[in-house]
Amino acid sequence: MRSIILLALVGCATTPAPTAAPAAGGDLQAVMTARGLTDTDVLAAAKTYTPTGKLDEYVIFASGGQMGGLIAIGVPSMRILKYIAVFEPEPWQGYGYGGLSDKVLAGGDQGGKEITWGDVHHPNLSETDGNYDGQYIFVNDKANARIAVVDLADFQTKQIIANPLIMSDHGGSFVTPNTDYVVESSQYATPLGGTYAPLSEYNDKYRGAAMFWKFDRAAGRIDASKSWAVELPPYMQDLADAGKGPSDGYVFIGSWNTERASGSGGEGKPFLESGASQNDMDYLHIIDWKKGEKLIADGKFTVINGVKVISLADAAKEHVLTLVGEPKSPHGADVTPDGKAIVVGGKLDTHTTIFEFSKIKEEIEKGEFASKDAYGVDVLDFQKSLRGQKEIGLGPLHTVFGDKGDAYTSVFLDSTVVKWNYNDLNVPSESLSVNYNIGHITAAEGDTMSPDGHYVVAMNKMAQDRFQPVGPLLPQNFQLIDISGATMQLLYDLPIPLGEPHYAQMIKADKLKPIPAYIPSGTNPYTGQKDPGAVASGEERIERHGNKVDVYMSEIRSHITPDFIDVNQGDEVTLHITSLEQAYDQTHGFTIDMYNVNLSMEPGKYDEITFTADRAGVFPYYCTEFCSALHLEMEGYMLVKPKGS
Repeated sequence: MRSIILLALVGCATTPAPTAAPAAGGDLQAVMTARGLTDTDVLAAAKTYTPTGKLDEYVIFASGGQMGGLIAIGVPSMRILKYIAVFEPEPWQGYGYGGLSDKVLAGGDQGGKEITWGDVHHPNLSETDGNYDGQYIFVNDKANARIAVVDLADFQTKQIIANPLIMSDHGGSFVTPNTDYVVESSQYATPLGGTYAPLSEYNDKYRGAAMFWKFDRAAGRIDASKSWAVELPPYMQDLADAGKGPSDGYVFIGSWNTERASGSGGEGKPFLESGASQNDMDYLHIIDWKKGEKLIADGKFTVINGVKVISLADAAKEHVLTLVGEPKSPHGADVTPDGKAIVVGGKLDTHTTIFEFSKIKEEIEKGEFASKDAYGVDVLDFQKSLRGQKEIGLGPLHTVFGDKGDAYTSVFLDSTVVKWNYNDLNVPSESLSVNYNIGHITAAEGDTMSPDGHYVVAMNKMAQDRFQPVGPLLPQNFQLIDISGATMQLLYDLPIPLGEPHYAQMIKADKLKPIPAYIPSGTNPYTGQKDPGAVASGEERIERHGNKVDVYMSEIRSHITPDFIDVNQGDEVTLHITSLEQAYDQTHGFTIDMYNVNLSMEPGKYDEITFTADRAGVFPYYCTEFCSALHLEMEGYMLVKPKGS
């Protein structure tokens, strides 16, 4: 049957498709006729079809928007493989429901508040020599100015770190070419350190910042003690990208609101969106982070709320920060694979603007500047800094790259993906309509030094008339596009029903090396070592120390040991749980009824729960993951004796 389908696919539209052997639902031509399918439709289906048991060539890691986590998607099948919990409690993964992951979530508390959601925008994979290495992915939370570290050995969040300097971020979490730093830049200007100042003092007291979080690859964690920031003017900093190759050592951050609008404020001023859209040009921020690193080493910084900060004055004086004009209300700032140019898209423009890095560097080194901004930062000459501009449509946002000098730009207002050549701007562009209002865009390894080509995914903000109606809140729409041929071909629509995805990266699947189990049994996923509380079979026990009870437990098909626990009302109970499984995909769960605790116990994993047994009664506990024929029998009882009994 598969051979017959492939034969049908290679026929031209004017040649009747061969009749297939009888099959459920009729032969191929009958099915195509009944469903109104064209040869193009069937070809698209064959390009995405991944038979059961076959694996995808690529994996997308997409932001989950307001769901606070990540979405892993296979390509070309477009099958959702996993939701990865990051900033939000997630019960299936037992994340944030009483176990060790609670401490990870607590690391992201801001201002003394527990925060249980995140607005995830821009996940970025770790890199070695400017290419994805498949080891880690970093995630930002725009709403609460936080960065998370996800280990791709087990697809679990290992660290959340709160930024004590800024109140929101958008230009994060981009990495330098060898993941020396994870870069996080502010979105909305505020007084640094979370202090108060009235809007009337916006120009003087409000600021942005670019945070350089030092990543310790050996530890797999951000080291806050070696991290630092650059103070920025109170423009609204947007997306960032790190230089590579000849531009390694620099970071480029788009911005808007050079008008420094701050809203009406009841003073007859325009609303912020109109006040921030007056000027024809905004500023691309050019940060020499290696020079900044040297200033920090030389002690030329101030400390704000525990963060080492290079002042705006010093950043301007030492040319750690330089500006160049960019078209109105820009969004993306994307470095080409060869590191020689930076592509900018202006939301209210019709061009992509391509800056030549060699020109920028030469102007800075020669001290050739066109002007200064209001804060004394040197501004380069726009025309002198250009490679050129490309007319592509209304509302260009983001650009990713193919393997033949081709660039693919999302054009929001026109709802198109536009293919063009960043080396030869005279090559005609190609436009493909998508549905609808494309925001971000991703390509196979498309923002590395070695793009693969093959696929682009349009990340569309609207899905009206694309899927079955589900009420007024519709899913987002990811559309898979084949870019391997002479022209782009739309292949597949994938509804994203959880949060508003923003940015994504697509990595070769064979670069990912996830573990099948935690080895040895009893491994703490947050230390990578066998936990002192872990037990082997036969070592299970209950220890009592006054009103503190430690239960050393194990889980294995189909038994929880011990299968009953006696405690007194008011006791502090700690359950030390070891999965004795080592077989692949033999996961257990653990919960106690009515106590709002829940764990996912993957093979070999150690976890623990501490709680107060504050309610008297009999409470079943059981495995929540259907693990064996005797899954329902995998349970026990916690008996909480009433006070005074």
